Amino acid sequence: MVVRKKRKLLLLAGIINLLVLSLIGCKNSSTQVESTTWEYHRNPDEVGWSFDKLKKAKDYYDSIGSTAAMAIYDGKVLFEWGDVTKKSNVHSVRKSFLSALLGIYVQEGTIHLEETLNELGISDNVTLTMLEENATIADLLTSRSGIYLRAGEESLLMRWNRPERESYVPGSQFHYNNWDFNVLGTIFNNKTNSDLFEEFNERIAIPIGMEDYVLEDSIYKYELKRSMHPSYLFRMSARDMARFGLLFLQDGQWAGQQLIPKDWISESTSVQTPVPTSIEYGYGYMWWVADAKPFNELGLYSAIGRYGQSIDIIPEANLVFVHRVNSDRLINRTVNHVNDKKRLTLLEKVLDAHIGD
Repeated sequence: MVVRKKRKLLLLAGIINLLVLSLIGCKNSSTQVESTTWEYHRNPDEVGWSFDKLKKAKDYYDSIGSTAAMAIYDGKVLFEWGDVTKKSNVHSVRKSFLSALLGIYVQEGTIHLEETLNELGISDNVTLTMLEENATIADLLTSRSGIYLRAGEESLLMRWNRPERESYVPGSQFHYNNWDFNVLGTIFNNKTNSDLFEEFNERIAIPIGMEDYVLEDSIYKYELKRSMHPSYLFRMSARDMARFGLLFLQDGQWAGQQLIPKDWISESTSVQTPVPTSIEYGYGYMWWVADAKPFNELGLYSAIGRYGQSIDIIPEANLVFVHRVNSDRLINRTVNHVNDKKRLTLLEKVLDAHIGD
């Protein structure tokens, strides 16, 4: 009888402890990850963020199919929702990773934005026309090459909406086009005589202390019936994506080192071309750049991937926001994927919680 009573007391104490831990986690708006070098804000209210409004943002996050989110304010974790250590496909966020690497080699003089595909010797399963060969690296970076060929990692919508060849002169018309982005991977490897994954690992991932990403999380995906140029795919956790975002928020600096040229950060995240199909964004060098209120006033620019992946950088709020939907699960690709409208609504709710320091 005494033993049974003691077990009941221990069970009750365990339940109370769990409730206390739950309340602490709610108070910090985060579930802190063990074994991490990230620093945390212990109390959002003390650094100018409303706990109640962050809770409302979390409620919305829970309702839309998100699987992880993380915010970095003033260099420290403001909150973590979901499993921020789980790695999954970042989809088109990969393009902003390559943009950062290209910036390093543009500054070093190895890569020149005005170089044409003719000068670079770029072709594909079909021969490029003389008009298409006039496209430059800058045209590819801004998705204005005017080259409308089959490419790897294309969605059905991208295939359906592909214009006829030579519909536009290179540099004259934005059309989101995976051919441009995949060819940039080929150009990078050819011009640097290196491998973009190894370069990303050595130049960015290791210096900024990514905790989950390893070189084996990156692969080339060949779809040779479509194109000879492979897609370059990354699997990454939310907390490592947040480090990449913080690197850009810090103008390319990390621990006193200038990893990405500051001028490239500014140029690549500025609107280089309008995007007729978007009411929120223009396009930079493989970055989406807010060009309409309210986000343009905050300096928002984003790396965006399919199904709801994003790294949103908001300089005026000193904030990096990462959003994830684990697309490894079929239901998340078909039912629970988060479109830009929902993701930006969530971001607005997060920013609404900023009440000032």
